[in-house]
Amino acid sequence: MAKEYEIMLVFSVKDGEEAAKELLGKFTALIEKNGTLGEVDEWGKRKMAYAINDEPDGYYAVVTYTAEPDFPVELERRLTITEGVLRFLNVAK
Repeated sequence: MAKEYEIMLVFSVKDGEEAAKELLGKFTALIEKNGTLGEVDEWGKRKMAYAINDEPDGYYAVVTYTAEPDFPVELERRLTITEGVLRFLNVAK
């Protein structure tokens, strides 16, 4: 039974905003392959409340999607091991 999820992603901008957009595209393609992609709300480059890995800025995006309950675990695993992903928060709606 598919559930609805929302994930907030923060990507590194040290290689430029284009690199962050490529990472976002990579993960939205992964979501489309394993579920149904909903709204993708790109907030763009923003100043973070505190530096992560000595980076004061990050590229923010919020993505809603529907998938089987086992997919978010795999998505989070891939986000954790991907360079350029500073933070993420995945929640079931």
